Amino acid sequence: MSFVKKRGQLDISFGMIFSIILIIIFLAFGFYGIKKFMDLQGSVQVEKFLDDFKNDVEKVYNSPGGDSPYIKSYSLPTKVIAVCFQDDEFENLKFTSKNIIRGKMIENIDISKTIGNQDSLCIPNVKGKVSLKIAKDYEETLVTITK
Repeated sequence: MSFVKKRGQLDISFGMIFSIILIIIFLAFGFYGIKKFMDLQGSVQVEKFLDDFKNDVEKVYNSPGGDSPYIKSYSLPTKVIAVCFQDDEFENLKFTSKNIIRGKMIENIDISKTIGNQDSLCIPNVKGKVSLKIAKDYEETLVTITK
């Protein structure tokens, strides 16, 4: 009687199982990397909005005033529901979002005229776009934001 060793079948199945485990690990890291990249893209869009908006407010603030209102559409990630202006000593611009996004203090905005007798003025994000009207009259020293 001769005994035949069937070791080859065991090696192939172990190799296949090991390959499947490696594929699953690579896919998991790939999805994790894509998610982090998308989160980073959203953060970059918010920072770009803040920089562009601040520059536009400065441009209107430094103008003599009385020009037609400066209307501009800004891109924001869809996770941002609205951009809100409120009377706060630390942040007069805040974001309404499912995630926590820090706001910013934008100088040279007349918040009391912008929000009127409300607590805040919120401008909705429609399909990744927020349209703001930035204006300043002749007699005014600060900029007013409207929808």
